[in-house]
Amino acid sequence: MPTRILTKSVLNSTKTSRPTTKALDRDWYIIDLSKEPLGRAASKIATALMGKNNPQFSQDIDMGGVVVVINAEKVVLTGKKREWKTYFRHDGRPGRLKSISFERQLDKDPTRPVYLAVKNMIPKNSFAANRMNQRLKIFVGETSPFNRKMKPLN
Repeated sequence: MPTRILTKSVLNSTKTSRPTTKALDRDWYIIDLSKEPLGRAASKIATALMGKNNPQFSQDIDMGGVVVVINAEKVVLTGKKREWKTYFRHDGRPGRLKSISFERQLDKDPTRPVYLAVKNMIPKNSFAANRMNQRLKIFVGETSPFNRKMKPLN
């Protein structure tokens, strides 16, 4: 049986293009937390921060957009999570486990529950700090200081 020789047109058609971050213009998204539950909103935010909604998504290149979150104080939780949910932290020393309820955390800092929900949905890799600290903007209230065209996430 003779071997098949690939022509130049077949070889050129199988090449894939690689995205580059040099010409990357990040999309800006806005999401209102008073419209849907925290977990659902956090998964949408994490997807946009990672860039998985981009058709040219590649895991080894940071292609994500900037997400602006408004109404952090009006976050919605389903069921009885508003009364039962607690946040834990530990500094590594024996007997130093601290806990705070969702209601107290919301009174203390309304942006913290949103930040933690999104942080736990982002992969723990070298891009995580950049995504969380530079491209996630969380605000209390209806307005944000950014006056650019943003796509809605919800």
